[in-house]
Parts: sequence; C-alpha cells; structure tokens
Amino acid sequence: MVRSKGLMVSIFIGAVWGLLLLLPDLAICSADAAAAGAHHGIDIGRLLPVWTVIPFVGILLSIALCPLLVPHFWHNHFGKVSAFWALLFAVPFVFVYHGEAIYQILHIYLIDYIPFIILLWGLFTVAGGIVVRGSIKGTPMVNTIMLLIGTILASWVGTTGAAMVMIRPVLRANKNRVKKVHVICFFIFLVANIGGSLTPLGDPPLFLGFLHNVPFFWVTTGILPHMLLTAAILLALFFIVDTFFYRKEKEHLKKVGPLEKEPIRIQGIINFLFLGGIVGLVLMSGYWKPGSYSVFGVHLDFQNTLRDFGIIVMGGLSLFLTPKDLREENEFSWFPIIEVAKLFAGIFMAIIPCLAILKAGMHGAMAGLIEVVREPYHYFWVSGGLSSFLDNAPTYLTFFNLALGKLGLAEAGVPAALAAGTATANPAFISYLTAISAGSVFMGANTYIGNAPNFMVKSIAEEAGVNMPSFFGYMFKFSIPILIPIFIIVTFIFF
Repeated sequence: MVRSKGLMVSIFIGAVWGLLLLLPDLAICSADAAAAGAHHGIDIGRLLPVWTVIPFVGILLSIALCPLLVPHFWHNHFGKVSAFWALLFAVPFVFVYHGEAIYQILHIYLIDYIPFIILLWGLFTVAGGIVVRGSIKGTPMVNTIMLLIGTILASWVGTTGAAMVMIRPVLRANKNRVKKVHVICFFIFLVANIGGSLTPLGDPPLFLGFLHNVPFFWVTTGILPHMLLTAAILLALFFIVDTFFYRKEKEHLKKVGPLEKEPIRIQGIINFLFLGGIVGLVLMSGYWKPGSYSVFGVHLDFQNTLRDFGIIVMGGLSLFLTPKDLREENEFSWFPIIEVAKLFAGIFMAIIPCLAILKAGMHGAMAGLIEVVREPYHYFWVSGGLSSFLDNAPTYLTFFNLALGKLGLAEAGVPAALAAGTATANPAFISYLTAISAGSVFMGANTYIGNAPNFMVKSIAEEAGVNMPSFFGYMFKFSIPILIPIFIIVTFIFF
C-alpha cells in the first residue's frame, strides 16, 4: 500500500513539474487562442503543440506497466489512474481554450464515447446470455474451426459482436488446456479485427466510409483478397502453433480425463434476436437521415440517438428474458465492461489533442508525418500504425479526406471513382482507399487498445483465469513477431 501511494505521489509530482516546465508554451497557446477569437470554430489542431499528447502517452504507459509493477493497486484503482491522466489534460486545456475546449470535450464524449460504451455494453450483455453447451474439446482442429467461424461472423455482426459471441465457447472448449494464451491472442487478431474487413458492419472505420458514400459492397470486393491472404496465413500458423502445444500437453490432458460427452446445443437463443436487433439499429443509423438537434452546441443526429436508445432496450430485454442460470454458467460478471468503461473514459479525453493535431494535417504539429504519406503502402502503414494506438475511425477519416484532397475528388464522386472498369474510375483513389481500409482494420490488432473488443476479450479471458500478457508483452511476444511479417507480405503483394 505504501509503495502504491509512493508511486502515485511520484506520478503527481512529475506531472506537476512537467506542467510547470511547459507554462511558457501554455502562454503562447493561450495568446494564439485569443488571437483566433474566443468562440467555437477555432481549429485547435493548428495550435496544439505536440507535447499535449503526454497525458495520452501516460495513460498508455499506465495500462502497460501498472499491472506488472503494482498489480494490486491497479486492480483496485485503475479508474482513478485513468481519471488522473484525463484531468491532467482537461484542466489546462479548459484553462487555455475556455469554451472551445469544453465544446471539444463534450463533442468527443457525446459523439464518440457514449455511443461506443452503449454498443459495447449492449453486445456484451446480449452475448453473455448465449450459452453453448456440449463437449467441445479444444483440439487444434476444433480451435481453428471456431476461429474461422468467428472471422466470418465478424463482418456481419461486427468485430465486437462476433468477439462477444465466440469468446466464451472458445474459453470453455480450452478450459483444461495449460497453454491457451496463444488461442486468445490469435482470437484477437482474427475475430476482433481482421475478420471485420468485408462489410461496413464489420468495423467502425468502414462504417464511417459507408457514411461518406463508399458503396456498401465495395468493401467486400475491394479488401477481400487482402483479408483472405492475411486470415489464411494466420489460421494456418495458428493450427501449427496450437498443434505443437497440444502435443506437449497430451499427458496432462490424459490425467484430467476426457470431457463428459454431451451433445452440442445452444441456449439463450432469444439473444440472437436481440443481437440481430443491434445490428439492424447500427445499419439503420447509416441509411436513415431524419435530421439533427443540438446539446450544448454539439449537433447530434436523431438516428444515432434512436440507435443508442434501441441498443439499451435490446440489452435490457436480454437481462430480463434470459434465465439467470445461463449467465451464471457463462461466469458472467460486469467487471470487464466496467474496466473498459473507466479506462476508455480517460483514453477518449487524453486522445483529443492527438486526433485534433492529426486532423489539422499539414497545418498541425504532425505535418512532417502527413507530408511523407504519398504512396498506397504509405497510407497502409501510417493509417494502420496510428490505428494501433488511436481510435481507428477518425484516423481512417483523416486519411480518407487526405486522399480525396490529393486527387481533387468531391465526396459525391466517391462511388463513381471506385467503380473499377468504368470511365469515371480513379485507380489512384481505389489504391489509396484500399490501403487505408486494410491498414485501419488489420492493424487494430497490434495492441490491446487498437480496436474496441481487444481489451474486452483480454478482460473476459483474465476473468476466466487465463494469464494474459501485459500490454507490451502482447506486442513483443505476439503482434509484432506474428502480424508485422504478414503485413509486410501484404504490402509487397498488394501495395
């Protein structure tokens, strides 16, 4: 306990000292803001210096290091650590930019964070009521088939939906396995990320492209070869790795004894109706445009509010109509969603300067990075690399608009520009958008925070007793040595 308090005091003193050192820069920023006019509409991305991303880096390092250095403290106080980094950015941000800062904070919470948590909560709640009973034995072949099913499912119910539906059957099938961390990591690669690349329903950045006139099925045809190659390599590699560990565990599995033979059956089937309802609500919010309204100056769309309300209703009906014993059999608890909600509340606050600077493009502090993005493979790696740590939806949109501006295309011309083989087709834009789409979706698997379900899957697996690797452990033991070589192959073949 003393050590935990000492760590927090050290962090606080270091943060205050850092802010004192940066006061001259704060004064300059304040003067710039005043010159721009103290009203909503200031392009803060042009004014924010690069050091304003320090709280974001701090919260990432806390997620990475605290579970290793102070696990007991982290388990009990991760919400406070998240709030600390959020306030470290928010307080000086509001002090310098006043109303504009308040608007930006309200905007990211009302437009991004609240819908994000509602969707996660809805899918987590509904999927928690689906129980797959039966003697599913986690052999290499069975595990590979389950990952394949989840990968296919992800494009049609979303990576979050597929992950929440499939993670518990996978955990139950491998309950007696000793080495199963790799199963969960490959699950994150395939089901929580790469599988969602074939339709706008699969992953948020693709849905954002759909809202900006990218045809619904262009995604399917445009990224299909890239997805098939990546998924095929990963499934084959997983089968080899899982076979290796399975053979080493044969003696242990013999001692544990065979599972009781029980026919495979699914209970809580009514939850598939609620899952379909959530998918339908998400799709409705993309097609129906009834107008918007304003809350504290932030424009909200009626269809999105209806979607979020509908998702809450779907989750509530699931809780009311699903027998409690089914959730108990699933070892269902609210801790994973609470952990994600608290940590991402801080992440969404601290991410504001990162996204604003990125959105400012050549006029922001990341102008040097934007300048080097010229070829399709640049778009693939830069949009993907940033999506590994930032929200992949606005990252996608930034490079989407960058490509449009580079080629002088208006949004209305997007469908025509993507119609390969026609007179209006623009091969350069097709290449850019393919690279942006693949990078934003695929490379979300590089870290636990790269895509919404990643951290949720980790938390559920840990609740089930799986000793998941740390933030950096996941990167250096799994994502970097496995995914990066595959992405290099994809680059050489397609970009």
